[in-house]
Amino acid sequence: MKDSPEYLAKRAFFDKIITIYGRNAVLEALEDDTLTIHKLHFSDSNKSVAQLDKMLTLAKKRGIEIDYHDKKALSRISKNAKQDQGVALDIVLEKSLTQEEFLAQNSSFRVLALDGIHNPQNLGMIIRSATAGDIDAILLPTKNSAQISPLVIKASVGTVFKMPIIKVKNLAKSLEEFKDAGASIYTLSSHAKKSYKEEEYGEKTVFVLGNESDGVSKEIETLSTASIAIPMRRGVESLNVAVTASLLAFL
Repeated sequence: MKDSPEYLAKRAFFDKIITIYGRNAVLEALEDDTLTIHKLHFSDSNKSVAQLDKMLTLAKKRGIEIDYHDKKALSRISKNAKQDQGVALDIVLEKSLTQEEFLAQNSSFRVLALDGIHNPQNLGMIIRSATAGDIDAILLPTKNSAQISPLVIKASVGTVFKMPIIKVKNLAKSLEEFKDAGASIYTLSSHAKKSYKEEEYGEKTVFVLGNESDGVSKEIETLSTASIAIPMRRGVESLNVAVTASLLAFL
């Protein structure tokens, strides 16, 4: 039953899992004792080499389940047959949580909502800045957005495992629910009259970062409580979205 407690608990657990691939990335993760790992996936066509043998040794030492698959099955797990190099690893994002859990646990917060961020390096750098700064969670849409991947993990310098990430199916609906919970929604616009430093923010604040090329979508813009600007000189029109995230994280 899809509404049974067992099903919901199982789904919540798997929502916290990300799968990485590639021999270097998988080995580095297995060597990091601070990461909670669910399962190691191997292609049954892998030949015995030192790097793969070390993965198996580490997995067995840590009591991690090892599954063997044919190439097609492994490519379905990794979702990148060209680059998985015959291995994939399920990592549990222990800081990941649902929107409902976050709102129930936090009476005040600052959140970054990502509206169509496609570049994995940008996503990784956004996560790194948010983790280092005064951001309590990131809203990450499951569609039309970069997802957690080896490239994102590398760009975040591992901070992706420290930042609460809330995966949402519909960003507009999620923002509406945040507003219903008392949050103010801010979008960035070069045409806004008030500087981001001049705005008085309440206890519940969500900053929306838009797509690298098109900015915030019209649908999301209509939900905005207010638009704020980052004043710029010498004719510069905009900043890289990851730089913008850094300024907001340390506001």
